[in-house]
Amino acid sequence: MQTIKPQGASWQALIRHGEAMQGKHLADMFAQDSQRFDTLHRQWGPILFDFSKQRVEQQTLTHLMELAEAQGLQGWIDALFAGERINNSEDRAAMHWALRLPATAICEIDGEDITGKVHAQIEHMEQIVRQIRAGQWRGATGEAITDVVNIGVGGSDLGPLMVHGALTDSRLPSPSPLSIHFASTMDGSQLSQLLGNLSPHSTLFIISSKSFSTIDTLTNAATARHWLQRGLGEARTGLLDCHFLGVSSALGKMTEWGIPSQNQMHLWDWVGGRYSLWSAIGLPVALNIGMQGFRELLAGAYDMDEHFRTTPWMDNLPVLLGMIGVWNTNILDINAHAILPYDGRLKELPNYFEQLEMESNGKSVNRAGEPVEYATCPIIWGNVGPNAQHAFYQLLHQGTEAVTCDFIVPARRYLEVQHDEAAPELLAQHELALANCLAQSRLLALGDAAVKGAADMPRNKRYRGNQPSSTLLLDELTPYSLGALIALYEHKVFVQSVMWDINPFDQWGVEMGKKIAVDTLDQIRGEGASLSSTDGSTAGLLEKILRG
Repeated sequence: MQTIKPQGASWQALIRHGEAMQGKHLADMFAQDSQRFDTLHRQWGPILFDFSKQRVEQQTLTHLMELAEAQGLQGWIDALFAGERINNSEDRAAMHWALRLPATAICEIDGEDITGKVHAQIEHMEQIVRQIRAGQWRGATGEAITDVVNIGVGGSDLGPLMVHGALTDSRLPSPSPLSIHFASTMDGSQLSQLLGNLSPHSTLFIISSKSFSTIDTLTNAATARHWLQRGLGEARTGLLDCHFLGVSSALGKMTEWGIPSQNQMHLWDWVGGRYSLWSAIGLPVALNIGMQGFRELLAGAYDMDEHFRTTPWMDNLPVLLGMIGVWNTNILDINAHAILPYDGRLKELPNYFEQLEMESNGKSVNRAGEPVEYATCPIIWGNVGPNAQHAFYQLLHQGTEAVTCDFIVPARRYLEVQHDEAAPELLAQHELALANCLAQSRLLALGDAAVKGAADMPRNKRYRGNQPSSTLLLDELTPYSLGALIALYEHKVFVQSVMWDINPFDQWGVEMGKKIAVDTLDQIRGEGASLSSTDGSTAGLLEKILRG
């Protein structure tokens, strides 16, 4: 799939503009316009969004905003925040934004007090957080909980895991020792390593699953329960009461599994898994940074919601980020996008954005159920920038593929009290990371124009440049700025889904493989149909496994 084919006038005008932009190099754009950065960056709160290294001009933005108007973007934004059922394939609203509403906000939809329900769960979550952090939550043998293991997969793992790591410098000391761990893999490898180093007397498990039917999560949870029973005795009273919490929309299934009602935290069907870290799915985050820190995370996201909902598009960060992505994908035919944080605390951010974008917009069928004739979501990948420099930047600089990049970095770091002793050395390292971030984006954009004497170098040492990138410069990495950054990308995904006329809130593509796996498991265990019922490759592999 190459150039987009819709017949609308705005699409056609954008395509013609793209044809006129062919052959323009970023090095020339900067040389011809000394004010380029001034006109092609926006500052909102703690985030500076620099898109001057994108292959766009002011006229490009005008065409993009005309397209957004023609595609009815404002109506879709209004519908999102009105709680309309815009997830049409599942007949649901998409109200993850409601999870970060302040307690004073009025939100009533279909006769339900949404704000009241959300904050009732936040208060329940706060009671649990306070009890565990104070060392007052006791195991079945009376010992204080010192280790909490979050068992989940997908959105029930990637979000909490990413935010937990990103806010390590915001960790709130607790009166009682407390460590947070994560287990997601269905093969049990993560859990087996953890259990070998934990005590059943002082370990608490959080089972996070929106449906409470995900086989990966329930298998890990069953293994954890058997481990506790072996360590504490199967007949031990209060084992499930003391050692398991549950977060799900399926309250009955949690109860059936054995989690008592007081240990259950609720989700709603209008919260997608990959948008759920703002709910009790974020419990591991709150345990690490405290409820005040968690509320700051919510506040950053809420303020970005308001910015997205109310700000004119030319100054609207999610709209600009999303529409520039549409330009790159559908007009410049660039189908790969790298997330490059220059801060080791954000090492899980590329994985998180992979799910957010590709599970949301990795669709080839539009809202009407018809095949699309154009590219939708690009391939998203990435790594911590300084590590990525030694892994795949060779392709970015001198490979045959065009790739767009988002460089993400905080301007300031190591200001916390715990870093005082080593602050000079650590600040020098942060300066090194900043220098590399700016230098790499500059070379990607300008190519040989950024290198002295480039014309005299052999071809294998030359740089073509013209690789588009954006830089998102945070004041600092705090709960507030991180919340705003994540919400920015959530809304970017939504903007692009409107342009591509797809539903970003379902994920039917992941379901069938899991269903087929159930039948395959029966065959592995000798309980299913004969191997002749499947394809030749799978039958051959199963035969080798069974013989092994």
